[in-house]
Amino acid sequence: MAGIAGLGATTFMPFHGRAQEGGDRYPTDKGEIVVNPIAHASFVMSLPGLVVYNDPVGGAAAYEGHPAPDLILITHEHGDHFDAPTLEAIVGDQTRLVTNPSVFEKLPEGLKSKATAIANGASTEVGDLKIDVIPAYNTTEDRKKYHPQGRDNGYVLTIDGRRVYIAGDTEDIPEMRALTGIDIAFVPMNLPFTMDVDQAASAVAEFKP
Repeated sequence: MAGIAGLGATTFMPFHGRAQEGGDRYPTDKGEIVVNPIAHASFVMSLPGLVVYNDPVGGAAAYEGHPAPDLILITHEHGDHFDAPTLEAIVGDQTRLVTNPSVFEKLPEGLKSKATAIANGASTEVGDLKIDVIPAYNTTEDRKKYHPQGRDNGYVLTIDGRRVYIAGDTEDIPEMRALTGIDIAFVPMNLPFTMDVDQAASAVAEFKP
């Protein structure tokens, strides 16, 4: 996942260019959202009262110095988004996982009891955080084999007056363009698997995070 768009402006920049001391910070009604990029689609996001890891891969060492996860979101089954050994190394007693159904079936038995499988169009809540599942899929004919419609997840997180969109691996699908009220968006640019810069910029201009 190669771009981040946030409050008041849209910025397209590789994650390594967004890494700052203390992370990127965005105010909420009662606190702030702090984003620390790890690599590719993996990042640590501190919300008011909750620490979220997105698509954590790369082994436990990649997350040293970050608070332990209360919640782990997994968008889909590809190895640069889902790595069972990394999950087993970082999951704590109170950690919850939210995955798409395909990933849930691939989880080690020890993690399934901590996981909730939710499909496109479904919603769930973790504490004060509401999670809505947005589809993530390819629309270009020769890319449909990578992310077929109906399998993979994007997520919209709503907490403390802010809405965060994590697109997952997708092209500029109608469901993305129809989003409203998004404050922060994580959008992929990674050919041939997702989008080029023009596609991503066009979609972001449509839903205006």
